[in-house]
Amino acid sequence: MIRPQALPSALAAVHTLLADRPGRVIVGLAGPPAAGKSTLATALASALTDGGDAAVAVPMDGFHLANAELARLGLADRKGAPETFDATGFINLLRRLRAAEPTPVYAPTFSRQINESIGSAIPVAPEVRVVVTEGNYLLLDTPPWHEIRPLLDLALYLDAPHSTRHSALVRRQLSRGLTKAAAQAWAGGSDAANAKLIESTRANADEILTRT
Repeated sequence: MIRPQALPSALAAVHTLLADRPGRVIVGLAGPPAAGKSTLATALASALTDGGDAAVAVPMDGFHLANAELARLGLADRKGAPETFDATGFINLLRRLRAAEPTPVYAPTFSRQINESIGSAIPVAPEVRVVVTEGNYLLLDTPPWHEIRPLLDLALYLDAPHSTRHSALVRRQLSRGLTKAAAQAWAGGSDAANAKLIESTRANADEILTRT
């Protein structure tokens, strides 16, 4: 199913899920770089909490390998590709979140200001009903990423026009200090290659949302 209004559609899909599932649920939000996943995940968690269903957004980006480790591995110019994440660590976190442990579980986040992950930054309390996790590769079907989809109670895919995403990606790289030429090259190179891979996972979603 394709729905054109991202937040209302996502909210409706989660409410339908909650009506059928007791206990905690995990909602996954996938999509290409700069589609607006983080913004939508945060807005969705906030709307659910305001409506009485405690929710928290947990980004996959918290599992970026550190820049120093990427440099050691020779992957600095591939940051954002599947091999530049601690996929197993992310999967293990999702399993802990599904278990609904009696004490808070702490998840990492990612800071665009320092371009690094920050550990134990997001507390997920026992009373949280909905975990909204977002990231590029939630629907990837190659190991070890293929272990993620079965852990999601609902999988959403957020689409956005190429021009909108490209402009946002260039702005993102400019904010990190790259020249305009370097920012354009990154957006058209590494980010574009990642987007092509991510778009191939679209069919693995329960619902596709579109951002205009």
